[in-house]
Amino acid sequence: MKNCTKFTSASGIPSHKGHFVYILRCGDGSLYTGYTTELPRRIAEHNAGKGAKYTRGRGPVQLVYMEEGASRSWGQQREEEIKRLTRAKKERLIEAGAKCLAEGGRAGDECSTELYR
Repeated sequence: MKNCTKFTSASGIPSHKGHFVYILRCGDGSLYTGYTTELPRRIAEHNAGKGAKYTRGRGPVQLVYMEEGASRSWGQQREEEIKRLTRAKKERLIEAGAKCLAEGGRAGDECSTELYR
């Protein structure tokens, strides 16, 4: 993303294209992990019932965690890593990511990823 200005919407969701891995909390309390290049569009699709089959009927969904990486292959690998975590480890990842963001870091930095392992 050389020479690219990154924008964030008022909701804190990046509005630029990139490679994002994200965790959603569904209306029933379950967690869904996915990969996308356009986070706001994908969340809107999930909430409109046009996203993944898993999230249909489980809305509304809320973004609780995201990481941005350099490539599609990174995103797909990271998605699989997170999907293999237990729910307890996913919750710790979400909590650590929120703490890291509050301290001025970025989710996915070492301050969050070390805590869930």
